Amino acid sequence: MDPLLQLISLSKHYPGHVALADLTLDVRPGEFFSLLGPSGCGKTTTLRLVAGFDKPTAGDVRLRGHSLNGLAPYQRNVSTVFQSYALFPHLTVRQNIEFGLRYRPAADGPALVRQCLDMLELGAKQDRQPHQLSGGEKQRVALARSLVLQPDLLLLDEPLSALDPNLRKQVRGELRALQRRVGITFLFITHDKEEALSLSDRVALLHRGRLEQLGSPHDLYLKPDTRFAASFLGPVNWIDGFGLRPEATRLSSVPLPDLRSLPATVASSTFLGNCFHVEARTANGHQVVAEVSRLNGAFQPGQPVHVCWAPADEMHLPPA
Repeated sequence: MDPLLQLISLSKHYPGHVALADLTLDVRPGEFFSLLGPSGCGKTTTLRLVAGFDKPTAGDVRLRGHSLNGLAPYQRNVSTVFQSYALFPHLTVRQNIEFGLRYRPAADGPALVRQCLDMLELGAKQDRQPHQLSGGEKQRVALARSLVLQPDLLLLDEPLSALDPNLRKQVRGELRALQRRVGITFLFITHDKEEALSLSDRVALLHRGRLEQLGSPHDLYLKPDTRFAASFLGPVNWIDGFGLRPEATRLSSVPLPDLRSLPATVASSTFLGNCFHVEARTANGHQVVAEVSRLNGAFQPGQPVHVCWAPADEMHLPPA
């Protein structure tokens, strides 16, 4: 299958600063693809280069095999959902959705608007203005305004960051289901590892303007290529040169068969509702955290234990 989007040696330099350096990757048709990384890693720069808001210093952006370099944003069959949603406060829901069709007319425009209103369950809210909507409803309007244009590629710039934590999880599920339903390729920008892992078919992890690792969420979390990738995707216990996730770290009063172990002493135990995070110090001085089910009983500070793990769970990575 030919890629829908190709970024070829894409770079963006500013005076005294390299925002993006030699980024090369492909995004497949119908894929939910995430760019993940901390602030300043180059993910938003990449989105702006794909959208046409900025021009690359070097490299090429290709959509369906055709270069987009030199094309204005409105000349690209790409649509963007911004972090702030950028809804027009004086327009109704329907008018906001219709707005893009003023500049990209479609013969079946009214039918497309009705379809988007129905698909995103906004029909009952179509005459309301943005200030009368919840955060999740505003996001759905922003999505509808982009989807009505039938873009080849939908760019989403941290679209969940303005929502409260509980609503974020709800809308995250809706967003994934919507993408599967409409079949449009999503390029999703986020600094939130949980969003990237739960939503994406593949993830590109960026660090200091460069591609750190590209792969499935499963591979990035369980088979990271670098210590940065391992630590950014989740907490890691570093023991004698290898890494171990807290959920793969077990505590026992005695060594467990077929597992490696080290004697240790419990330092603290934190109750998190569904589990405890138990911090222990091994006899050779390593500080480790184990995620322990609340059904397995509590561990007390000062209690002698054995830190145990399966060899298959070890992550052997070179020092940073």
